Amino acid sequence: MKSQQRKKLEGNGLWEGSRMIMPEHKNRILDDSLKEEVRSKPDLDPQALAEISQVLAQSLEDCSPITITLFGEYEERSIHGIVMRVDQQLKQIKFRQDDDLEWIKVADIIEVST
Repeated sequence: MKSQQRKKLEGNGLWEGSRMIMPEHKNRILDDSLKEEVRSKPDLDPQALAEISQVLAQSLEDCSPITITLFGEYEERSIHGIVMRVDQQLKQIKFRQDDDLEWIKVADIIEVST
């Protein structure tokens, strides 16, 4: 019987069948792993910023649809639509996709394409 007990005990002294993680601990582990995956925003060179500005202005002028890629801490988001308005003072654009309007900060834009 003594040898059977030793089989159930591992190096850390816990019974294998009774391991359990409290929900609070599980949430904390998941939160910590998400924080490790947080990305930093890429620095865009002046040429890339000029191209973004040019494509935004062109979309505003002739109502041509464009695709904007927005930076996110965990993942990027791409949206397709038309620039409706540019607010120079607040540094944001009013963007229409289908029937929805959304204000987007220019600083969040990392790429645009026609």
